[in-house]
Amino acid sequence: MGKSGKEKNTLAKAKHSKLVNRKKNKIKKDQEKRKERLKAILAQHSNQQKKEAK
Repeated sequence: MGKSGKEKNTLAKAKHSKLVNRKKNKIKKDQEKRKERLKAILAQHSNQQKKEAK
């Protein structure tokens, strides 16, 4: 049987999970930005090569 009374650490756990989720979202966002930047650089590079080949 569970304990009776006030639950312990629910606020701390909620705060921690909120911060961890924020950190994960930031990392994902940064990775997506990096991918898009690389795609743009590669596209620019391939366009340059096409112009030079002509």
